[in-house]
Amino acid sequence: MSSQIKSIVEAMLQPFMDEHGFELVDVEYLKEGSNWFLRIYVDKEQGIDIDDCGRVSEFLSEKLDENDPIPTAYFLEVSSPGAERPLKKPDDYRKVIDKQVFVTTYELIDGLKEFEGKLLSYDEETLTIQTRKKKVNIECAKIASARQAILF
Repeated sequence: MSSQIKSIVEAMLQPFMDEHGFELVDVEYLKEGSNWFLRIYVDKEQGIDIDDCGRVSEFLSEKLDENDPIPTAYFLEVSSPGAERPLKKPDDYRKVIDKQVFVTTYELIDGLKEFEGKLLSYDEETLTIQTRKKKVNIECAKIASARQAILF
């Protein structure tokens, strides 16, 4: 059900996003405690601001009210993906080549499940990270989560 709602919301939003120069980074529909949340993460080249989030929220609220695809009560949240942006789509990875990333895997690779370092390369099958100690090749199918990392 969650993936179906995600697809419906993405289809509703994409024309609006394209028209306004926004990028739909991610859609989440999940339960936390007793509450359901529909979270929309948006961005644009110059960065997203509160007014942009408000416009997306207002548009989506109207569309959801018209079509009513979600059978339960939920909270709608629209925000930027943040500085440590999640990497979900191939273009997300391509945009951060030569930048710091943090990747977790479903299974051990060289005895580890967490890797942080510079993303050296990416194709839709494998990515290569230069950690402090060595280069690590990770099959994309083994990635549990990935995000851009900020160095302090």
